[in-house]
Amino acid sequence: MSEEWMKRMNVGRAKEIVESAEMFNVTYEGTPVIIQHVDEATQVARIYSKTDPDNEREVPVLNLIEE
Repeated sequence: MSEEWMKRMNVGRAKEIVESAEMFNVTYEGTPVIIQHVDEATQVARIYSKTDPDNEREVPVLNLIEE
């Protein structure tokens, strides 16, 4: 199993990050992002880029990487 695959996010961890007061290093396609919400049923996260907070989007949780 590749190192990147082992860093891929799961729904439980994504929810922990959303509920935490701490900042975590999470990326989506190499871009640092903030996770706003996680939908457990669809396994989709609503995120935005740290450099472009007005550009929210929904992405599969598995595509998020915790650095």
